[in-house]
Amino acid sequence: MKIREKGAYVLWICMAGFLVGIIYSNLIAKDEIVDMGIFQEYFLTRFTQTDFLSAEFFLFVAKVRFLPAVLLAFLGITRFRKAAAVGMLVWTGFGFGLIMAAAVIKMGVKGLALCLAAFTPHLFFYGAGYLILLWHLLKYPQIRWNYAKTAAVVLFFLCGLLLECYVNPLLLELFLRSL
Repeated sequence: MKIREKGAYVLWICMAGFLVGIIYSNLIAKDEIVDMGIFQEYFLTRFTQTDFLSAEFFLFVAKVRFLPAVLLAFLGITRFRKAAAVGMLVWTGFGFGLIMAAAVIKMGVKGLALCLAAFTPHLFFYGAGYLILLWHLLKYPQIRWNYAKTAAVVLFFLCGLLLECYVNPLLLELFLRSL
């Protein structure tokens, strides 16, 4: 009961998805991960030669990042808000566990470092925006939505988008050149 009162259940839900992602990648999808090209040398060298400073890349990333948040917000005005929030937490944990396990399977400790570099610094801003939204969905009706929360979520997502499009490629390129 104390876990639920303190809000740690959000972390536990996400960690359950993370564990399922690790188990899935090690037991069920191991052959697909071995054949996957994203962590192969060819892909990593092509990444360092790609120009990411384009409007197409910015719009692509904006669509990929904002679509789940908008979908979650729309589900938040229905009676399925808590199920949507839990589903998002499980899916996020699952995806993170799958990617981290795949990186370790393919590259070892370097893969883990690559994933951490790939998620830096924009993940902190996306995470903060999602936490505000998820916390509201899980605590409704005790917590009401307002303009300040809207502004904070939009600001966090815009900062995350700018960092992902303009700072992260440079950091990743420096990291990949050091490998």
